[in-house]
Amino acid sequence: MLRIIFMGTPDFAVASLKALLDTGKNVVAVVTVPDKPAGRGQKLHESAVKQFAVLNNIPVLQPIKLRDPEFIAQLKSYQADLQVVVAFRMLPEMVWNMPVHGTVNVHASLLPNYRGAAPINWAVINGEKKTGVTTFLLQHEIDTGNILLSQEININETDNAGIVHDKLMESGAELLIKTVNAIENKEINPISQDSLTSTETVKHAPKIFKEDCLIDWNKNTDVVYNLIRGLSPYPAAYTNLDGKNLKVFSSTKEIKNHDLQPGTILCDGKKVLKYATTDGFIHLQSLQIEGKKRMEVADFLRGYRFENPDSITQI
Repeated sequence: MLRIIFMGTPDFAVASLKALLDTGKNVVAVVTVPDKPAGRGQKLHESAVKQFAVLNNIPVLQPIKLRDPEFIAQLKSYQADLQVVVAFRMLPEMVWNMPVHGTVNVHASLLPNYRGAAPINWAVINGEKKTGVTTFLLQHEIDTGNILLSQEININETDNAGIVHDKLMESGAELLIKTVNAIENKEINPISQDSLTSTETVKHAPKIFKEDCLIDWNKNTDVVYNLIRGLSPYPAAYTNLDGKNLKVFSSTKEIKNHDLQPGTILCDGKKVLKYATTDGFIHLQSLQIEGKKRMEVADFLRGYRFENPDSITQI
């Protein structure tokens, strides 16, 4: 049986670690980030992967620097045959090249598309109907290693990034087990990503910054709707209302010809708060004004007083 070291940090990675244990794989150690101060009182917060590993009596390594000689020596002492990485950090070659079977990464896209830090968000933002998970072998350039296996899922028109995250979390765990089984049974056939990129332009998934989250009402309705879905629940798309940031977590769309300026706000004072786009309207459903908690639009309108009512088109 393969001796496996698992590397990961968030909840997304826990599903894969749990699947390894549930199927009887020999996880000899876990590598995760150091504990970090968080919340009131800045108490030390353990990663989701560490919490799960401790509950299951798996040794945990938490290096500050992945090139630290002490960490490298610890890693070697476990004599792993295979390393598995799910939502962790970039690894130096001395780490990913250590096991005889190399290091397998579970990535939340159908590679070679959506390489990068935010594959789930960008797939939804771009209005994709499908995405998936891919297992591949780590090499020097990020997310470019030879593909082992992939598995597709559907993205429904009402799915946000959070829903797609949860689908891929489970799908990724399933695919990891299939991949480890194939490696154990010597049934794996790595495929070069370069061989898959000749007929299409590769789509990328860079890290998302605050400026990426600002809604541009001069775009069409579908583009704005997909941006809101793709950034929900985090970091959330936002617009401006009375000089304050207004986060939008969910919306519905209305395709309709009109002669209003994009960004025009329309409201009935009860249940409808919508913004004009170039070819219709976005109806805000779940939102959060700066300094307040998240709420549904009817609750928001019940308690909110517009600073400049004349700028709002009453409907």
